[in-house]
Amino acid sequence: MEDVILNIAYGCAYLIMVVLLIFTSIKNKKSLQMLQQNLYNENNRYLHWINKNIKESFKSIEIYGLIFIIFLSITFGTYVYFYFVFLTIVLYVIALLMDRRAQKNDQNKKPLVVTSRIKRLMVTTFIIYLIPVVLGLIWRYSVGDFLLVLALMVLFNYYIIYLALLINTPMEKLIYRHFEKMAKQKLSSMPNLKVIGITGSYGKTSCKNILSEVLKEKYNTLATDKSINTFNGIMITINNKLTKFDECFIAEMGAYVKDEINNLCKLVNPQYGIITTIGTAHLETFGSEKNIQEGKMELIEYLPTKGVGVLNRDDPKQKEYKFKNKKHCKILWVGIDTEDDVDVKAMNIKCDNEGTSFDCRFKNDGKKYSFRTKLLGKHNVYNIISALALGREFGIEIPKLQQAVKKIKVVEHRLQLRDFKKFYQLDDAYNSNPVGAKAALDVLNMMAGKKVVVTPGMIELGEKEKYYNEEFGKQIAKVADMVILVGEKQTEPIMKGLKSSKYNSKNIKIINDVREAYSILNKMQSKEKIYALFENDLPDTYNEK
Repeated sequence: MEDVILNIAYGCAYLIMVVLLIFTSIKNKKSLQMLQQNLYNENNRYLHWINKNIKESFKSIEIYGLIFIIFLSITFGTYVYFYFVFLTIVLYVIALLMDRRAQKNDQNKKPLVVTSRIKRLMVTTFIIYLIPVVLGLIWRYSVGDFLLVLALMVLFNYYIIYLALLINTPMEKLIYRHFEKMAKQKLSSMPNLKVIGITGSYGKTSCKNILSEVLKEKYNTLATDKSINTFNGIMITINNKLTKFDECFIAEMGAYVKDEINNLCKLVNPQYGIITTIGTAHLETFGSEKNIQEGKMELIEYLPTKGVGVLNRDDPKQKEYKFKNKKHCKILWVGIDTEDDVDVKAMNIKCDNEGTSFDCRFKNDGKKYSFRTKLLGKHNVYNIISALALGREFGIEIPKLQQAVKKIKVVEHRLQLRDFKKFYQLDDAYNSNPVGAKAALDVLNMMAGKKVVVTPGMIELGEKEKYYNEEFGKQIAKVADMVILVGEKQTEPIMKGLKSSKYNSKNIKIINDVREAYSILNKMQSKEKIYALFENDLPDTYNEK
């Protein structure tokens, strides 16, 4: 009888082991996703996220599971043992179901991308998990000890992924240097290639796509894909996609800290540069607005004397900037509201559900030219006239420019207008900042109909995050007929701003899953057209459970 009980006990232990391995595999994927979203711990972003989300990193259900497994080791082979077996299996199955449900309901817009680097991390993580198994076979661990080790690895999974990252770092640096050298050699072999850098606090991707469309009217043009704007992303684009037939290369340049744009410039050596708008995006990592200004202007400072920079006269941070390089490049100024003389000026801007129309004047040309685009908003007109300024510099004729502007496609999730039959969605889901959010509200305000704002607020604004979100709430109150806030805790400052503006609380709804907003909007009754602005969509690192 004792042998039967013992065999059953071993069988139960192996069953728990299988459950733990499944749970480890699922948590590994989540940990790698968070590591990837936090730029592989650049500027300690991943560690900061772990410390900020202790409850996610060390779930109470996993701690209870570890405690039960300790009791399993103590009571192995007894009748009490089976009681803890049952509780342990139930606990981890519940944890698995909860995790599955959370993944289903997550506002997950950035799933794990299984790149070569992620594959290498997976191999290293597997080896780390294999080490205690091998040691256990050598030192003859008991089944209970194996379970205990597995339970500890589940609990400390986020740190094990970090350990794998540290182990891989020397190898990644060697790989990185090899591909960096390849990219620089390819660029140096193309002396006639026109290289353009684009940066700013927001609007980089839109401006890049607009400029690409404009330059394609005359030149073979390659631009970095989608929102790729990091050193690695640009380097991979050069190595894998740039060919000897390309005449222009447009590199979108992103930055979280000072000197980052400078490093990107050292990689691609741009002769031309465009600054979109300098705002407060990533204020938390830059540390100050002055650092943001100087960080973005590194692009123009880097350009050669014979190069050309395009700046926005309506942006005080660009207009007031004092160049450190006294022999800086030629500057082309664009503007809409400015009274100053500029190289390209837009006026008579009008928006509707078909797009935007505006007139344009070029320096030393007395004529006024009409343009039409599918893009929405004044901020997109700034991006267009910046591209037009460089297009004219490159010798593209105005009819060709007008044709190019008509062909510009709307970028997904960047004030993309979608018809959902019951309502129109203004999809501005990409990470928001105060200036961009205000611009999106201005577009919403120009629409004739019932206006709704769906938002979780803005992030990465450092000490001013609450202030800017409260101001955003006040701005929403002036425009929206209804507000849907995503995440009660995250949107507290917006709620404060709405209340201070005496906004009707009956017109405010709070949800935890952005998809609930679609259900609410589909049920709304209105004789007018309904326009819903979806402003910002927080990545998984900010999800509220």
